Amino acid sequence: MKSPNTCQRITDYSSEQQAQQLNTHCHCIAFDKAALKTLLKDTILYKMLVEERPHLFAEVAVFVSDSIIQQQQRLISAIEKVIALPTYQQHVLSYAPSSAAFVPKAWGVFLGYDFHLTANGSQLIEINTNAGGALLNALLIRSQKTIHSELNTHNISDPETAFIAMFHAEWQAERGQQPLRSIAIVDEQPNTQFLLPEFILFQKLFEHHNIKAIICDSAELSYRADGVWYGDLQIDLIYNRLTDFGLDEPAQHALRTAYLANTVVVTPHPRAHALYADKRNLAILTDKTLLQELGVDNDTINTLLAGIAPTIRVNADDADTLWANRKKLFFKPSKGYGSKAVYRGDKLTKRVFEDILSNDYVAQTLVPPSERHLHHSTLKLDMRLYAYREQILLASSRLYQGQTTNFRTTGGGFSRIVIIADQDN
Repeated sequence: MKSPNTCQRITDYSSEQQAQQLNTHCHCIAFDKAALKTLLKDTILYKMLVEERPHLFAEVAVFVSDSIIQQQQRLISAIEKVIALPTYQQHVLSYAPSSAAFVPKAWGVFLGYDFHLTANGSQLIEINTNAGGALLNALLIRSQKTIHSELNTHNISDPETAFIAMFHAEWQAERGQQPLRSIAIVDEQPNTQFLLPEFILFQKLFEHHNIKAIICDSAELSYRADGVWYGDLQIDLIYNRLTDFGLDEPAQHALRTAYLANTVVVTPHPRAHALYADKRNLAILTDKTLLQELGVDNDTINTLLAGIAPTIRVNADDADTLWANRKKLFFKPSKGYGSKAVYRGDKLTKRVFEDILSNDYVAQTLVPPSERHLHHSTLKLDMRLYAYREQILLASSRLYQGQTTNFRTTGGGFSRIVIIADQDN
């Protein structure tokens, strides 16, 4: 296959071949800072996004075939089918925090499905229930929409409208037609968080839709008999960005009490994390025998096994086998998030391995990430799909160097996905 010398659609190639070629040979700068600044109309926020966080947005786009997106959608549907089973829920709740036993009507906003791309399609490596970056990626899409417009592409349209509809759907599931008046965006010391600019963007988005919004630490909230308050403002809904997924820490006492008393809507919530994002769940979703015992049909099982990186729970009894096979494995804490305390097996020391054995970890078959070539370097990439109730809201990518995704790589960061439509679309 010869290399294309432009970024035009290459009509005699399949969409998969086009995406591969463009990720290798297209070096067009796809991040227009001036366009972003014009769209934001906020000098301080622009400085936070671009100057204070210079590696938040990647300088190039990532190309993905529509068939990959369709495969990922089928996998998400298969996962939802399993999660709906009472047998599955009973199984995962056996090791979940007690707060997950409470059954809210809200679904949980912004499920994040993280994938690595391979020659045979995509492999799911993680599910998150507090996936950050959705609104940042929506902003990136909106500000850079003229770049690569010559390609026959499509993507999720108007994600911000879908985001607002999602929050209203969460509220209405719990409170019917009562008006949604106030939202608290809650994280631990939010002013110190790397994604603080996204919190501010959400605050602006909510207030644009006539919803009072504040950004706060959970310690700034107080619980009264009638609900959660921030000073004199009663909070209707908590947009939960905390990584204390079970709301178990003392700082979350007021929030946990109100959540379990159903006097405030919390999303995403402890039950969503227990059902979707505990890493031990991936071991269930890739265990054919257990899936059959849970009553999952064969077609769904085949979809899961084809689309999820094989995962097992770490057991000290298997130490010798795990150590012998470590170079083919990636070790993750069961209740972890991001890149905290994760280890590639080929970089593992014996001391760290002993720590892993004494804690709750999973071992996942190593699926090397695909690559995006720049003029000056080659970066690894992963895909993240933001979804709600089985539907994909937005597709994005992260470019990086190193063991795991990060926002410290020159040329890396969140990258816009350009979806190459199949020829007959």
